[in-house]
Amino acid sequence: MSHLFDPLLIGNLKLDNRIIIAPMCQYSAEDGKAGDWHMIHVGHLALSGAGLMILEATAVSPEGRISPDDLGLYSDDNEEALARVLRAVRAYSPMPVAVQLAHAGRKASSRAPWDGGTQIRPDEPRGWKTVAPSPVPHSEGEDVPHALDRSGLDKVRADFVEATRRAARLGLDGIEIHGAHGYLLHQFLSPIANKRTDEYGGSLENRMRFPLEIFELVRAEFPADRPVWMRISATDWVPNGWDIEGTVALSKELKRRGCAAIHATTGGLSPAQAIKLGPGYQVPYAQRVKAEVGLPTIAVGLITEPEQAEAIIANGEADAVSLARAMLYDPRWPWHAAAKLGAQVNAPKQYWRSQPREYKDLFLSAKHGQR
Repeated sequence: MSHLFDPLLIGNLKLDNRIIIAPMCQYSAEDGKAGDWHMIHVGHLALSGAGLMILEATAVSPEGRISPDDLGLYSDDNEEALARVLRAVRAYSPMPVAVQLAHAGRKASSRAPWDGGTQIRPDEPRGWKTVAPSPVPHSEGEDVPHALDRSGLDKVRADFVEATRRAARLGLDGIEIHGAHGYLLHQFLSPIANKRTDEYGGSLENRMRFPLEIFELVRAEFPADRPVWMRISATDWVPNGWDIEGTVALSKELKRRGCAAIHATTGGLSPAQAIKLGPGYQVPYAQRVKAEVGLPTIAVGLITEPEQAEAIIANGEADAVSLARAMLYDPRWPWHAAAKLGAQVNAPKQYWRSQPREYKDLFLSAKHGQR
């Protein structure tokens, strides 16, 4: 039997298998609103047979968007637009859907990758002044972000709470808090970005304080029977930056506060990062958190082959695998993995007749009679 296709509990949320669709920014929203692209994109991934889909980084405020075209959950219009997409998905797919709530901090106000991904300065069309823990830009020559003062911190807290309320009303099955890839909460964690001298800077305990406050607020606001977890960059890949030891310490504090899982990734905070790429290069970070903290962990990073994913789960390196680019390239990746590993997967009845003859038992509950 395939371990990859064993069920998994994240909090009270049951996943049919351990394949998770990672949050992937689409840079295709209008004023934070999901549109026809999201209907197509989210809709076809919802038919993939994965155990869970996490919607792309969804900003809790307009200034928290990575780009002007990012998805948001900060207005009634945002909420109504996303509700339209979710209604369509739920009509045809049993897949649980979670949302990644995010604030980009100093990496906000950026162009889409296909437009270069560079910063849009506040005096340029569609740009705005960014905020951060400290007045330290992400890259040399960028506009210096505004350091969050007491009122600014209060606003970020309130924005996360309001977005959580909207996520609850939408019936989303879980919330992932984005504490990775160099965005605002990661900026508080890393001594490279956080130069504060108040209770939110300096020591590890102080640098963890604001991300933990955000987690506590979201956890308290979201229905208790639905899970909340965090995505963390386990290392900055920069000397004297955020590292795995800090990640383990943070994960232990999150566990004490009711965190349901850790989604372990790396990098994104500094252009000086020196990442050592290779198949499954980030899996050891998920493995260490799993071993030392005891929370379910989600591994990500150049996991592309079914046999590779199966080994990660079978060897106890992580509890689930998260696929991003591999899923975009092959939106039926879970089908193909189930076929290779001798497992079964959910598929919509409209597609039951598509399975090759040699995989006649691939689809759960499929009926193959034809007149």
